[in-house]
Amino acid sequence: MSSAAKKLVIVSNDEPATAAVQFEQSVEETIIVEAEAAEPVQRADELRLLEALLFAASEPLDEPTLVRALPDGVDVKAALASLQAEYATRGVNLVRIGKKWTFRTASDLSWLLTKETVEQRKLSRAAIETLAIIAYHQPVTRAEIEEIRGVATAAGTLDVLLKTGWIRPRGRRKVPGRPITYGTNEAFLSHFGLEEVSDLPGLDELKGAGLLEGSMPAGFSVPMPSDDTTLRDDEDPLEPGDLDLGLAPAAEAETEAEAEGSAEAVTEAPAEPEASGEGESESEK
Repeated sequence: MSSAAKKLVIVSNDEPATAAVQFEQSVEETIIVEAEAAEPVQRADELRLLEALLFAASEPLDEPTLVRALPDGVDVKAALASLQAEYATRGVNLVRIGKKWTFRTASDLSWLLTKETVEQRKLSRAAIETLAIIAYHQPVTRAEIEEIRGVATAAGTLDVLLKTGWIRPRGRRKVPGRPITYGTNEAFLSHFGLEEVSDLPGLDELKGAGLLEGSMPAGFSVPMPSDDTTLRDDEDPLEPGDLDLGLAPAAEAETEAEAEGSAEAVTEAPAEPEASGEGESESEK
């Protein structure tokens, strides 16, 4: 048995013996590589300190602050560059903001961490009064709102209501200055749980809820609200120029079947434009 074993080692042309030797060498190399991989990678102390400072900071840090915190002789610029390259392919990156450094989520992963929340904001008293006047007296202009309230209405009040989506510009009053008229829309009904605007409480209901004083002026009444989208005789539709202010609805072209044989696309008349957050910036009479 011993002579046969010696022969396998000595004879180089013996393929089985060569394969066994190669396999043994491969196993030894694999064991060495695995042992090397198991050893922890040693990082420079300045990188570990710099990483800890930036990670624990509640706000971005500038280089002078890092220099004071790190041991003497540390090249902060080189350390930052090395740490930035080390984190370049990770889920968190070291980024420079102005003259300061901080860790931020990788930009390609931002969509995973985006969280949409609804921000609750309370309307001011002026906004609530304006909304009530528009709901009950629509279509109504800004000047008419001010006349009912007895005080001037700030431009921002209508802008806030337009951003909520509860009111919309309807058209323009056929009077000098052609002021914009406002009314409510479906978002208003949905928010307040109404089937139609005529379901708003009347005078007796408001008194019963304690929302009106006991002694009211003679002849005081609460109008019957109506949100009919049809423009009234004293209203003109919004003009194309109002598109720049986000007030008028975009014109809708008819389908090809309906417009066949016509050289120009026929646009529909505006019916119920959507509320815009930009509001009306010009003063109205």
